[in-house]
Amino acid sequence: MEPKKNPRADLNKKSGLFFVMGLVIVLFVVWRALELKTYPKANTATEQLTVTDYLEEKVPVTEALNVPPPPPPPAAPEVIEIVEDVVEIEETVIQSTEINQETVVEQAPLKVEDITVVEEEEEDVEVPFAIIENVPVFPGCKETSNEAQKACFQKKIQEHIMKQFTYPDVAVELGIEGKVYVQFIIDNTGTITNIRTRGPDKLLEKEAHRIIAALPQMTPGKQRGRAVKVPYTIPITFRLQ
Repeated sequence: MEPKKNPRADLNKKSGLFFVMGLVIVLFVVWRALELKTYPKANTATEQLTVTDYLEEKVPVTEALNVPPPPPPPAAPEVIEIVEDVVEIEETVIQSTEINQETVVEQAPLKVEDITVVEEEEEDVEVPFAIIENVPVFPGCKETSNEAQKACFQKKIQEHIMKQFTYPDVAVELGIEGKVYVQFIIDNTGTITNIRTRGPDKLLEKEAHRIIAALPQMTPGKQRGRAVKVPYTIPITFRLQ
């Protein structure tokens, strides 16, 4: 069988020679790198002279003001009269304000005009509806117990909302619905005040405000026998059918 490889195409024939040549070149480069020397450069100082044009300063011409000389001082009298000091000057005696244990302090008597009567101002106290001793009484509720008054109050509120409820026409056309939370305060006179609403749309909030503002005058709630403010929150649902 004849060999298919050409003997002239041997790749490893001169590999030793190439290796030796590369090694020599690398050693030469390393030797030159080690023998390389650098010298610091001399620092050269540069100076720059700036020449500006000579500016002549002009002094403004001022005029002398004719100011009259000051008047001479008054002349001394020719004859000096000596006046005898015959007026006695009373010396002011400064009394000491220091006190000691033997000093008696006199207390000024009080007069009726000096006594002022301070009236006690009533504080605005708010008691939640759930814990108040005597809940506000809705007109028409005649129950005796506090729990029965609460139930009657809530029932009357619902009846009032159903009676006064009107769905806004614009909200119906736009298909707006949702739940509006209304918070108000029954003050110490039984009047509905401080109505606040929160809902999905201003139209519904406005209608809920109108309904609560139409509540009648009530008997105020009491805590320890004293009329107080009672906050109350109720949701009003607007739903299209």
